[in-house]
Amino acid sequence: MDFPPNIQIVIGAARVPVVDPSIWTSTLALPLYGAATSVLLLLFRALTRRTPSEPPKSWKDLSRYGGPVVLVHNFLRFLACLALFGLSVASLFIAGVNTDARADAAPLNIGLCVFYLYASLLAGVALPATTKLGSTVALHLSSILAVAFGVFFYRDILPFATYTWPVQDAADGPLLRPKLVVLTLAAVIIPLLTPRPYVPVDPLNPMEPNPEQTASPLSLMLFSFLDPIIFLAYKLPHLPYDLLPPLADSDHSENLKERGFPNVDTFSGAGPRHIFFGIIKTFRSEFATIIVTLLLYVVCSFASPIGINRVLAYLENGAEDSPIRPFVWILWLALGPLTGTLSLQSYYRISMRILVQVEGMLTELIFEHALRVRVKAHNPDGDEDNDTTSDDGTLNPSETQSVASSDTAQGTPSTTSKDPKRPAASSSIDVGKISNLVTTDLRNVTNMSDFLMLLFYMPVTVVFCIIFLYIVLGWSAFVGMGTMILLFPLSGVASQILQVIQKRRIKAADARIGTISETMNVLRMIKLFGWEEKMLARVNEKREDELTWIWKREIFEWVANTTNNLIPIVTMVITYASLTVLMKQELRPSIIFSTMPVFDMLRDQLHMANYRIIQFIDAKVSLDRINDFLHNTELLDSYSAQEESAVEFIAAEVSTDIGFRDARFTWSSDSDGSATPSKHKFALRIEDELYFKRGCINLVLGPTGSGKTSLLMALLGEMHFTPSSPRSWYNLPREGGVAYAAQESWVLNETIRSNILFGSEYDEERYKKVLYQCALERDLELFDAGDQSEVGEKGLTLSGGQKARCTLARAIYSKAEILLLDDVLAALDVHTSKWIVEKCFSGDLVQGRTVILVTHNVALVAPIADFTISIGLNGRILSQGSVVQALQHDIALAEEANADLEVMEQAVTEEPIEVKKDTPGDGKLILAEELQLGKVKWSAVNLYLRGLGGAGFYIVMLGSVTLSKISQIYETWYLGYFASLYEISPPGSVSVSYHLGIFCLITLFDVVFRSFGDVLFAYAVLRASRDIHRKLIESILGTTLRWLDITPASRVIARFTADITAVDGPILNVFYGFVFVTISMVTSFSAVVLLTPLFMVPGVLAALIGGVLGQLFVKAQLSVKRESSNAKAPVLGHFGAAIAGLTSIRAYGAQGPFIEESLRRINKYTRAARTLSNLDRWVGVRLSAVGNILAAVLATYLVYFQRTTANNVGFSLSMAAGFSMRILFWVRVWNDAQIQGNSLERIQQYIDIEQEKKPTEAGKPPAHWPSSGELVVEKLSARYSPDGPKVLHDISFRINSGERVGIVGRTGSGKSSLTLALLRCIYTEGAVHYDGISTASINLDALRSNITIIPQMPELLSGTLRHNLDPFEQYDDGTLNSALRAAGLFSLQEEMEEGRLVLDSVISSGGSNLSVGQRQILALARAIVRDSKLLILDEATSAIDYKTDTVIQASLRNELKPDVTVITVAHRLQTILDSDKIMVLDDGRIVEFDAPKALLQNAKGKLRALVDESGDKSNLFAMAEGKGI
Repeated sequence: MDFPPNIQIVIGAARVPVVDPSIWTSTLALPLYGAATSVLLLLFRALTRRTPSEPPKSWKDLSRYGGPVVLVHNFLRFLACLALFGLSVASLFIAGVNTDARADAAPLNIGLCVFYLYASLLAGVALPATTKLGSTVALHLSSILAVAFGVFFYRDILPFATYTWPVQDAADGPLLRPKLVVLTLAAVIIPLLTPRPYVPVDPLNPMEPNPEQTASPLSLMLFSFLDPIIFLAYKLPHLPYDLLPPLADSDHSENLKERGFPNVDTFSGAGPRHIFFGIIKTFRSEFATIIVTLLLYVVCSFASPIGINRVLAYLENGAEDSPIRPFVWILWLALGPLTGTLSLQSYYRISMRILVQVEGMLTELIFEHALRVRVKAHNPDGDEDNDTTSDDGTLNPSETQSVASSDTAQGTPSTTSKDPKRPAASSSIDVGKISNLVTTDLRNVTNMSDFLMLLFYMPVTVVFCIIFLYIVLGWSAFVGMGTMILLFPLSGVASQILQVIQKRRIKAADARIGTISETMNVLRMIKLFGWEEKMLARVNEKREDELTWIWKREIFEWVANTTNNLIPIVTMVITYASLTVLMKQELRPSIIFSTMPVFDMLRDQLHMANYRIIQFIDAKVSLDRINDFLHNTELLDSYSAQEESAVEFIAAEVSTDIGFRDARFTWSSDSDGSATPSKHKFALRIEDELYFKRGCINLVLGPTGSGKTSLLMALLGEMHFTPSSPRSWYNLPREGGVAYAAQESWVLNETIRSNILFGSEYDEERYKKVLYQCALERDLELFDAGDQSEVGEKGLTLSGGQKARCTLARAIYSKAEILLLDDVLAALDVHTSKWIVEKCFSGDLVQGRTVILVTHNVALVAPIADFTISIGLNGRILSQGSVVQALQHDIALAEEANADLEVMEQAVTEEPIEVKKDTPGDGKLILAEELQLGKVKWSAVNLYLRGLGGAGFYIVMLGSVTLSKISQIYETWYLGYFASLYEISPPGSVSVSYHLGIFCLITLFDVVFRSFGDVLFAYAVLRASRDIHRKLIESILGTTLRWLDITPASRVIARFTADITAVDGPILNVFYGFVFVTISMVTSFSAVVLLTPLFMVPGVLAALIGGVLGQLFVKAQLSVKRESSNAKAPVLGHFGAAIAGLTSIRAYGAQGPFIEESLRRINKYTRAARTLSNLDRWVGVRLSAVGNILAAVLATYLVYFQRTTANNVGFSLSMAAGFSMRILFWVRVWNDAQIQGNSLERIQQYIDIEQEKKPTEAGKPPAHWPSSGELVVEKLSARYSPDGPKVLHDISFRINSGERVGIVGRTGSGKSSLTLALLRCIYTEGAVHYDGISTASINLDALRSNITIIPQMPELLSGTLRHNLDPFEQYDDGTLNSALRAAGLFSLQEEMEEGRLVLDSVISSGGSNLSVGQRQILALARAIVRDSKLLILDEATSAIDYKTDTVIQASLRNELKPDVTVITVAHRLQTILDSDKIMVLDDGRIVEFDAPKALLQNAKGKLRALVDESGDKSNLFAMAEGKGI
């Protein structure tokens, strides 16, 4: 059967008819028409062009921007045009002496002479291509030469591809070939090889061009401009970032911002339309180019089916009915798909560039808009858009903290917020939403960057497929299409079920990750309490739930894949049956092997629609969320369109005064303000006038929740101002600068010095004064790198007090005239607070500056205050004036001041965290995360392979996949054999039903083998995922506290999130894909070699070339991928840090520097990301070229050298095409294996960490142990690392059951080390006997579960209060309430009217919505519930107020059982002076240990010296006498 759209019909229709021949209709006139058009356009440009004086353009420096190379190419083209002119003149003379020439040939030849003369003129003008005129003329020259080349190709080259067409310009004689060669040189080769001149986006600011900007068109199509970087990466172990190609100025975020913001940012001139249309408008030219490349790719996709059809038709019918020579179709098989590949890779080059640019532009847009929004917190009633509740009812911890926090909550009347003046707790859900926009939502948007594939490419491809099949198969194609449409819902149903399963799997994964995040946040507590096994069981339970859905996902993926594979097979069978049975047509190999790939294309498009539509919907939802944020988010008053009256009120008085008049502020622009967790609205009201004094210290006092922080926020413009009268006004002059120190300290992930300087110039003298006055000198000595030490993310390397002083130092160092300090003393101990007040607030750096200080520490700050205001619980000003006046108006405040005064007088010394001198001296974090270079280690791969199964599994799985692939190959061969029977059998003798039945039976074998392998692999995947996760969680739970100290929790969580997710998904897909592609390559290659043995040579050669190219690609891609990932993290880190510190940034007016830093980091990421995306294109083009050439070589051999049957040729070409295509797939899968294998390395890295001693059967204590709290210590020594210095030296003591022992000592004396040594948390020597049994012989979990420790900052779980007291649900509510009562919570809440803590109260992550005192009380209640015989309090009451401390101490004395031994480490002497015994430590040794009465009688004793130094000596002696023995 002939292929109806024979190419000769198409070409014949394209030939210009010679009816009524005329010079005006001759093809030789087309170049003249092109030249005339060019002349008219240039004249029009000259007449309409304005001639302003152009600014100097330094980018015209030819030597710097590749001008000489362009000039040489242009000069060569100029010479070529002159040569063409000369040859045309010579042809004119030849035509004059040629009597056979047509009469009208002379005018056309003269016209061509004029044409080439004009082209030479243009070539001369175009020599300086860097001028605007030169570039315009060069475009005209290329256009008219292209027209001329097309004409002569049609007239004189194309006829060589046919048997019948004559060469039309043969009259030129010997000049024809030189003319064609020179024309090809001038019109094709030189333009393709000429580098494009660099044209900067900003002529006044040229940059170093990226090679892509100056690459020649051919280099751009082949991505050869990447060759230098590819080969350089291969030579180096790791390609560093600095050696990547420079960032193109068109990709610079500053230029993208200037280009795109007017279309997407309402503050830059964009309208209210959806951001999607703004993006389309910004990149409209790129999208237009993309559509052209996709259309060309669709057309070229049919090159292979058409070529195979024509080659096989030639073998079936011979050359008698085809005027086209076979080599044309062979070239077509090579060049057609190659052209399609070039089009596709060009599409990806442009679309990936748009993707990276849109990602950077939207990140910057969201960031800059976030600087304008009013940050609000989440209503605890819930938010349907942010469900953070996991399956176990606990709240997943939020990583983002509110920036303008409330006052220190001491006895706060709310269970969910420290300060009811704020709209919610310190964990601000709206801040989390902003962060999600640039992570989850932006990822969804970029995942659908190729949306034109769905909206344009897929519909056009489907239409082309239908047309092709109809042309080849007739109306039987519609029968097949109907079958596919009927069957396609099966695939859709499977995909929908798969979506539901995937969503539930994600939900189960979220529950597991929530549990692990909670575990990591309190892992120190878990280890100290001996809860490892219980937490392991809980995590494993969550994991099993997740694995159940993973198993279902794998099974339904098998169902969906099997369905998708069967649909085209069933469609083909029905189509061919319709063609042969109903239409009575013969089935030929040319039909079979040309339609099979089209059926596959159609299947792929329909299958692709399933997940692309889902991606599109997700992207639309995310883009809508971003659009909603940009257009509907509440902005600060200074950015929002306020009522004109409000603006007038604010601007009515412009002065240097700081204060308010008749002002009302709320946290929202709605009329009622903002709801707080305690379910009432808060509004700050300043009636009449309030003016702060300039040049002195102003105090803001008031109880917790009164609105002191809100007062500062109102001044800074963070709250919504509502005028209450025509006199309403507020003002904070910013001319001299404003500095702000938030209560919840905000630091950047930079060095300590950078955090203090905050962009200011370094003044050594001023800087040293700030360090001294802010008491940071001693802290810096503890860091080997001093102030060059990095503070880490969220300041993880600093204590709370250190962060607070860094934040204060930033404000003091600044030159701002006004300082707003929000309770900066809250996180400091009394000694440090005294230092700050005496040295800093009273120092020369503060003198003359206006300070507005919010504080609870009235007694300490009162002597230096010049003006004081007091705020009541209703948000109104109670008094203003002196401190005495404020105390007179607030009795509770006066009582608190007296209590604070007593605490100040009774303080001993600060006890910071003990420093381990294992930190490096370069200022980096304690443990830098290891960067794996090169290939993935075999040990990491073996971790996964061993998890999948043993040798038996691999034999069975590989065997089933191999048999399946052999069955598929036999299917293809048998269809060809079936079609060939029509050539050798009498008409009507071929049994269609028999042969189609055999084909279906082979297909059944394929399905059975493939299904068995898929299900077996799914089971193995489940086993591997379970095994790897179990090993990882056991390793983390079993590690040492020392390892936890030097490893950020975020790194561990990353192993359980991104890396375990990779094990559950991408890694298994990569492994199975690698196996499948490898077996497919081997079987396809073997099938071709079986029929054509000589194919082994080019096939092996192609595989070797593919392997070399793959090695080059993988080496470069891994390096650039790592650099891209490393560059991406700082973008998100800077974004998160800035969002967390929005209030501070706006207060300092530092938006500009932060925007610049954001642009700089985006540029760094874009540079790596653009290179990464182009690398994929580089290897794709080359491997496709190898495959296409291989197919052409095979076709040439089969057609010209080995005359064989059409069905064998079609089968060989089909297998060869599959083999060459899989070379590219294999390289990509191998590359993915290297990338995903990094997750296995990261997991293995945390499996092989130091471990504590594992529990044994022999280590289980007797069931009755412990029956008492007796503790005997003999020669106990301890150190933090095996080779580190000793921190305890031969300590021996005995504590009887039921005794209360206090431990004191100066900084570094070993108090905290002793408590850790008792729990075997550090390396110890000596003996510790607890209730008569050596702790060294007892399992760690048994030991720690029978000792309870309450640290200075107790760790709380996210969830309910009940969950915190009884996380494993072992006790009833009665027991828990009794513990709360015994701990003193109920007595502390007696005066509260609302917001009391009960068992169902929700606790935020870490207890951030509770005061420190409340956290300590809950920790004590938890200890009471545990009913331990030994209770250790390590600085447990050092940071809480006097009243709460009194309640806790009373509970310890009266509520614990008589046989409970209590060890208290404290620096408040009144906390321990009534103990039975007191231990004084110094340098890791016991210097005193006796009853307090006895120790105080020693006038030279250490305890006596501490008491004598205090300001309350008589009371302390009285306490000791009352308790003395």
